[in-house]
Amino acid sequence: MKKQILSALAISILAVSCTKSTTKTEQVENPDGSVTTTTTTVTETPSGVDSTKINETKKEIHEKVEETGNKIDNAAQDIKSGAQEVGKDVKDAAAKGAEKVETGAKKLKEDLKK
Repeated sequence: MKKQILSALAISILAVSCTKSTTKTEQVENPDGSVTTTTTTVTETPSGVDSTKINETKKEIHEKVEETGNKIDNAAQDIKSGAQEVGKDVKDAAAKGAEKVETGAKKLKEDLKK
């Protein structure tokens, strides 16, 4: 899923980078002396786009997305392993703490019997 999102983002950026946008601003003086400003934006997609270059770029993007996805998966696995180790440490610490409490309770019980 992560790889698909990254691929879609990269391809959309590639598509946007292949467009050309031109803005034209015109000012017209009205008969009453006021000025009207008109702004027009024209977006063009060049017809002579080199599809070979686009395909190469898409392939490179796909490879980088795949590599990034693998890095994310490896990091997630490392985090999972670390969390399991921390969980074991917490259990051990809790068991030792419980053992100390039990020992203290036994000693207290013996002292109260005296």
